[in-house]
Formats: sequence, structure tokens, C-alpha cells
Amino acid sequence: MSGAPPDAMNGPHEVLTMGRISVDVYPQQVGVGLENVETFGKYLGGSSTNVAVAAARHGRRVGTITRTGDDPFGRFLHRALREFGVDDSMVAAVPGLMTPVTFCEIFPPDDFPLYFYGRTPAPDLRIAADELDYDAIRAAEVFWVTVTGLSEEPSRSATLAALEARGRAGITILDLDYRPMFWVSREVAREQIERALPHVTVAVGNLDECLTAVGEDEPRAAAAALRARGIDVAVVKQGPKGVLAQDTTGTYEVAPTPVDVVNGLGAGDAFGGALCHGLLSGWDLERAIRFANVAGAIVASQIACSSAMPTTAEVETLLKGATS
Repeated sequence: MSGAPPDAMNGPHEVLTMGRISVDVYPQQVGVGLENVETFGKYLGGSSTNVAVAAARHGRRVGTITRTGDDPFGRFLHRALREFGVDDSMVAAVPGLMTPVTFCEIFPPDDFPLYFYGRTPAPDLRIAADELDYDAIRAAEVFWVTVTGLSEEPSRSATLAALEARGRAGITILDLDYRPMFWVSREVAREQIERALPHVTVAVGNLDECLTAVGEDEPRAAAAALRARGIDVAVVKQGPKGVLAQDTTGTYEVAPTPVDVVNGLGAGDAFGGALCHGLLSGWDLERAIRFANVAGAIVASQIACSSAMPTTAEVETLLKGATS
């Protein structure tokens, strides 16, 4: 692991995330079912914490708000966050609950089944509104939350309270991150997403997640529907067809970066952390999504997620090679 610069914890967070955390237990054998796997690797996981790690790899001051179990896996996650340069002062253990563990199977190029354990109930869905540091939430330059945080109480109320406290200040991002196993139905998820959208300035999701959020899975229609709900920047990930993004200056499409895909699960989180970096850097939208797309491709070419998050220099190197 490689941490952020020594001053990464000083001053308000440049990026503050809130949401799911877990221990990812990934097979070291590719192309076989879990019943045939002999060895596994253990990694920090969870979408919002992976985004935090990805942003920290670009030298940003980063923190995360989440909950673990009071157990050895929880202690592992605290240690991993600190080693990656992520402020864990708003990460607490929930007595009586176990830290979630997520297993996956790896069938490249596009089949990566996930199996969630320890999420009934999940500690990160026990975050309560009265536990939040609203000053830190308001002060962060980027605040990133996920749709999974809206799936259950008290996390649902806490997520909405945090967004309302932000008042659309700075860059407020909703990761559409729709996971069917965490919801009763797509319709119930859409109801909660509709409550959150008025409070955010950026929405990021793939085509299925956009279908859940706004009832559209054609890229331009999905982006337009998100923008019609007051979103400043809509980012629609199209998998092998690349990324489409839309803001007040126009609509931009970026082709995928060719790589040999090993595990696509962390690519979206690498994209998210890199997007945060690009937006904070004041880049135009096309440059930001092109950079983020390459960051995602780098992680997709490796088994691990968090520990595979690239540095800015690594992304720039591949980006230059792709455009030369």
C-alpha cells in the first residue's frame, strides 16, 4: 500500500465519501468457480471507500464516513484506510455487528458475480443522522454518497440529512450504484433516488443504474433526464462503449481504453476517484472523463480493487500512450 503525502490529513477534506465498506476476498485463480478456488487475497473494499482510496492516490486530502463491525476485519479496514492515506476518524465500529465480507468470482472479460456476507444488517447502514459531523460535510470540496446508503434506515435518513446540510455546495456527487440485492424493487429504489437528486450537482452511473434512477437506459436520454432534474454534470458509463457525459457546455463521449480485462469490479470506483481529481483540478468535462476512463481501465486489468488504484502519473502515462 502507498499512503498519501504527509500533509494529507491537514485542513478540510478535498474529498469526503460516505457509504459502504467491506473486506473484499478475491480469488487468486481466474476463470474458476469459488468451489474450485484454492487461494484468496484480502483487500479493503466497498464502493465509497474504494473511491476514497482512488482519490487519495491522486494526492487529495480524503476522508470517509462509514461503519465496521467491532472485530478483526474492522481493525484491518481501519489500518488499510490509514495506510492508503484516508482519514478514518469518522469510521466507527457498531457493537454486536460483524464487518461485511464480499467474495467474487472472476470470469473475464465481463462476468464477475458478487456474494455479500455479513450485511444483514450491515454496519455501514447503521449510520445515524445525529452521529454526523456536518461541519466536515459542508467544508469538503467534494462530497460523494451512494444509492446503497439510501436502501435502509437509519442510513437513508443520514444520507439525506448530509445532502440537505450541503445545500448543493461545492461538488456534491451521487453514485447511482444500484445493487438489486439491497432493495425490495427497482421502483422503491427510484423513489429514494428521486429524494436525493435535488441535493446533488453530479450524478454518475451505468446504463442499468440510470434506468433505475430516471427510467432511461439510452445514454443521451439518461443524461438529459438527469440534467432535467437539476444535475449540473451527468456521467453515464456504457461499459465496452465508453462513457458519455453532459454539462452546460455540451455532451461528450469517450471511447474505452483497450486493456486485457481481469476483474472489472473496481473500475467504476477508480473512475470515481479520478473524476473527483479532475473536477477539483478545474479540468473541462471531456478531459476529466477521459482521465477517469483510463484510471478505470488500469484497475480492470488487475485482480485487486483498492490496492490497484493508480496514481496520477500512472494514468497520464497510459493516457499519453493511448493518444500518441
